[in-house]
Amino acid sequence: RAPRQHQPGEIGEEAALWLRLKLIADAGLVGLPNAGKSTLINKVTNASAKVGAYPFTTIHPQLGVVRHKSREFVLADIPGLIEGAADGAGIGDRFLGHIERCRILLHLVDATGDDPVNAWKTVSKELEKYGGGLAEKPQILALNKADLLDDELMSDISEQLRAAGAEHVLPVSGATGDGLEAALNKVLEAVGENSSIEQKDQPTIAPGEEEATKTWSPL
Repeated sequence: RAPRQHQPGEIGEEAALWLRLKLIADAGLVGLPNAGKSTLINKVTNASAKVGAYPFTTIHPQLGVVRHKSREFVLADIPGLIEGAADGAGIGDRFLGHIERCRILLHLVDATGDDPVNAWKTVSKELEKYGGGLAEKPQILALNKADLLDDELMSDISEQLRAAGAEHVLPVSGATGDGLEAALNKVLEAVGENSSIEQKDQPTIAPGEEEATKTWSPL
């Protein structure tokens, strides 16, 4: 029906807004393109990230749920970072904002690359340049593609990374799963008692029920 009452219109307000979506994840996978991030997230979660033998196969962040030791946490695969990413190079800083919501970073370095130490330093530098507290987040360094090199060479590269300042260097293989147990243990340790999934599963405590909920566990 046609309105029976009305009032004169007024001049509206205009504004230009930039909206940024930041995904919520407990851990974020970072590294140079082709470090093996998509292969790893497909191995340990229910994600189906695109995998290819060329840079930037991942152009959108991927999320997956890791189930490990009767625990669950969300893992995010962030598109590969290159030198200048904080200033917009490559995929650029569009996805660095997602890392702000991650509690811990799982930094993948390709052990078969030309210079694994420089690869680690390049990504670490971009995280620091971007700001937002990314450089201060707990970081686990995983030396990936261990299935393609012998133990002696992997050990030598790990020592080079430690000499350059890396604290935790874990040899892993996203393709075969070797070493992922130790890496996921480290991630769980950094995530803490309750992941983003487990927090949502916690029951609401009603008045007078505090005593009954002391022994409650998320799983």
